Amino acid sequence: MTIPALPAYAMPQGGYQNKVSWKPDPARSALLVHDMQAYFLNKFDTSAEPIPELVRNAARLRDAFHAAEAPVFYTAQPVDQPAHDRALLNDMWGPGLTDPAMHVQQPIIDELAPAPQDTVLVKWRYSAFQRSDLRDRLRALGRDQLVICGIYAHIGCMATALEAFMQDVQPFMAADAVADFSRAEHEMALRYVSTRCGAVITTDEVEQLFAAAKPVREKP
Repeated sequence: MTIPALPAYAMPQGGYQNKVSWKPDPARSALLVHDMQAYFLNKFDTSAEPIPELVRNAARLRDAFHAAEAPVFYTAQPVDQPAHDRALLNDMWGPGLTDPAMHVQQPIIDELAPAPQDTVLVKWRYSAFQRSDLRDRLRALGRDQLVICGIYAHIGCMATALEAFMQDVQPFMAADAVADFSRAEHEMALRYVSTRCGAVITTDEVEQLFAAAKPVREKP
């Protein structure tokens, strides 16, 4: 019922054929750091791949967005989830973070701790858009692109990407900044996004696009 111990595997490095030609633009995009809480990461051996690379690349994406003064959002499940709020998740996954023994694992990991200007959304369902004001916040900020990193690729990350597409927000899944129950499920999520609702991109590509978009300052 609960999430099992998860295997180590080599991080995929992209190479997916996107159906769309979208590219993230720092003037249009926001970053979503999805569920990078100790509880979820501790299902892996955090010293083994793909976790070290996931954490490094998610931090690189966050830093690129901060440097571009582009918005960064986080999701995090709360420990206080009454049965009527957690609802069907209890049947599928058990109590999760509502178990008192798990409360200490609720925070987002230190390496990705939100900055004062970042926004942390309470996570209630697979999609970060469900029971949150994420869409309204993106609209208010003039953002119609969402770069997604975090865990788990084939659950919340993919569900968020699909819902972004259905709400006219271009989603991008960072191939080397997500992790999953297995490499096969990780790759399934990348294939689905690249062929059905968005684009797959790498951390290097995001950094290069953001660097190229920086205006050239005139010399004094």
